[in-house]
Amino acid sequence: MSCFVTLKKKGLRITRPRRVILDYIHDKGDHLTAEEIIGFVHGKYPGINKSTIYRTLELLEKNECVFKSESGDHAIYHHAEEGHHHHLVCRRCGKTIPCEENIFAPVEKLLLEKHHFQTGFRHVVISGLCESCRSLAD
Repeated sequence: MSCFVTLKKKGLRITRPRRVILDYIHDKGDHLTAEEIIGFVHGKYPGINKSTIYRTLELLEKNECVFKSESGDHAIYHHAEEGHHHHLVCRRCGKTIPCEENIFAPVEKLLLEKHHFQTGFRHVVISGLCESCRSLAD
């Protein structure tokens, strides 16, 4: 379902900041920092306040239109309509490695069978060391 439809169904208006941010995240189809999003929005509409952009990002995350993850000292956003979205992030160099959509299916099954707990792994970020950084550490 489109984020615009989701917001309207929840009685939320499609304001200029919401439209600009959603269009940008959707069109880029990539992981974007809050700073990149702010830079883009200010490039098009310099009058939109930085706090408005942050509040809009929070609202979009709360309504599952975007996923937010932390990478170092940056918040990373991407469009939530991509389905399941998992990746590994190197804590040394920042390299991001995407994972298969069903990689956590065995864990979900085990948690359900053993603990009767149903998970919703839609977006998982695992921090560690990539192959290159691991070889530098050896």
